[in-house]
Amino acid sequence: MSSSPSSQNTSPSSTLSTPAALWRLKPFVKPVIWRLVGGAASALVAAVIALMIPLVLEQIISGPVRSGEIGAIAWGALAVFGLAVGEAAMIWLRRWFVLNPATEVEYRMRTDLYSRLQTLPVSFHDRWQSGQLLSRMMQDIGLIRRWLAFGLVLLVVNVLTIIIGSVLLFRWHWLLGTIFLVTAIPLWIRGYLFEKRYGALTRRSQDQAGDLATSVEESVHGIRVLKAFGRGKHALSRFSRQAETLRETEMSKAGAIASIWFWLDLMPQIAFGLSLMTGIWLISQGAIDLPELFAFFAMATVLRWPIESIGFLFSFMLDARTATDRVFDIFSETNTITDPANPVRIENPRGELAFENAHFRYQDAGAQERDLLDGIDLVLRPGETMALVGLTGSGKTTLTTLPARLYDVTGGRVTLDGVDVRDLTLADLRQHIAMAFEDATLFSASVRENVLLGRAELDVHSDEAERVLREALDVAQAGFVDALPEGVETIIGEEGLSLSGGQRQRLALARAVAANPRVLVLDDPLSALDVDTEALVEEALRHVLAETTALIVAHRPSTVALADRVALLERGRVTAVGTHSELLQSSRHYRHVISSLEAEEAARTGSIPIIRDTAEDDEEGDLPDEELAIEEEVQA
Repeated sequence: MSSSPSSQNTSPSSTLSTPAALWRLKPFVKPVIWRLVGGAASALVAAVIALMIPLVLEQIISGPVRSGEIGAIAWGALAVFGLAVGEAAMIWLRRWFVLNPATEVEYRMRTDLYSRLQTLPVSFHDRWQSGQLLSRMMQDIGLIRRWLAFGLVLLVVNVLTIIIGSVLLFRWHWLLGTIFLVTAIPLWIRGYLFEKRYGALTRRSQDQAGDLATSVEESVHGIRVLKAFGRGKHALSRFSRQAETLRETEMSKAGAIASIWFWLDLMPQIAFGLSLMTGIWLISQGAIDLPELFAFFAMATVLRWPIESIGFLFSFMLDARTATDRVFDIFSETNTITDPANPVRIENPRGELAFENAHFRYQDAGAQERDLLDGIDLVLRPGETMALVGLTGSGKTTLTTLPARLYDVTGGRVTLDGVDVRDLTLADLRQHIAMAFEDATLFSASVRENVLLGRAELDVHSDEAERVLREALDVAQAGFVDALPEGVETIIGEEGLSLSGGQRQRLALARAVAANPRVLVLDDPLSALDVDTEALVEEALRHVLAETTALIVAHRPSTVALADRVALLERGRVTAVGTHSELLQSSRHYRHVISSLEAEEAARTGSIPIIRDTAEDDEEGDLPDEELAIEEEVQA
């Protein structure tokens, strides 16, 4: 699987400042902004209450304690207790305000990201690792939610607390306040350096975690292959290297955090020591008295937690910024396959499918490489079954992805009843055209839900849905589902791996048939079936295809027999179209392809291949040398 482009840290979002990067969360936060403001206000009130306690203590010490009035001391203690209770109440109110809105933001981001993944073209998923997408969907969005609920509110409130408290420190003496502020300057410098280093480490760590998730997913899905080839230790070795790389990055992050924490612990201690010495000197000079110095240190103690928390909250903000970058790497991807601005609607499609000078090349193809599909001209008449044959690499599977716009042509066009498929909405187009792939993919849902996936308009438990389901299963010869533990209600395991390859293909074929399309595109959907089952499926398919236009990629001679006509694909071009017998007579390359298919079929079934006499063809020298060599090997 190809690596994610974001794992190389080349995203344009990395050039944004941290505030600008986080500001992109505004559309998700806007519906709950007032709840978050309420949480921040509650936290700020709690901080202000905490800052009031030193002022009250100053009055108690300078008044009742100095004069020895026991009753006044009791009232002062009660006032401090009341302030403490008020602070606790505000902290509870902060949590009440922010927790639910933060989870709403998380829900909205996660569903929007999933929707985005569903709408992005197949070419996007070709380039991105599934583990990278999974880590963004789960870990990164979860981190953003925790930052909104906790990190953002406390960062804002603690910064304001430090500012207010620092101003109050000047209330007792300007020299004490100056000492406290000057000792904070190294913290600002270290914080600036910390941001640059920690931001890069965080992005690297989260990308490596995505790569690690991909390795786990691939190993779990490919466990049969790993066991069959005895490559479990190799997979473990590869995983261990990736895990060790992630561990080293996490250790570097821990080192960066330890460095900033060193300064966050050291500088307040230095500030306290210098303030204590200065305060004693000021008392000796009569500039302040003892209650004022006591209140100063009480205020400094209240400020110590906000100051120490800045490092943690700052690193938390950078983590959230990196998570936001990674999520918006997906949101910012350009969707090249979209609905047209002025869509055309085909009310009663006849099912004529045409390729008109269709070209296609992948985005990463070199400029010097020829188009994979290089000017395809092919017309399927309504209700016609067309078989598509060609050697490996001729472009057959790629051609089948164009009608339903899994990919868009890079030149020419594909039409349905004379209408360019790009002029139809994707919903309408994919209602008219259904596909069944050679690699059958099923979902962790019931057999019923898998087969009726393309009939969204039906209630899956209605009588009509039951009729459609049974007809589709009959065509696909998928009666085995009734022997499953709960019949059609049986939950299929992840990707259908609890079923055999042939069973998965039959259910995938049933799904395509149940969609009741006007055009059915089949990419060798019977390759995993045994000969007898294949014959039964083909016989049932003849009735379905009688009124449905079908384009079938044929990798076996028996599949060709289903077709009314056959199109021969050679190096990205259709070089011949006709019936099977016509092409056998007129096309040497077609005879070569059919001979190859028959040889592969013979090898699969253990039967004796039909050897065609090509001596007459060879004498005319029309067959390319490499194809002559292949044919000689087939006949040998």
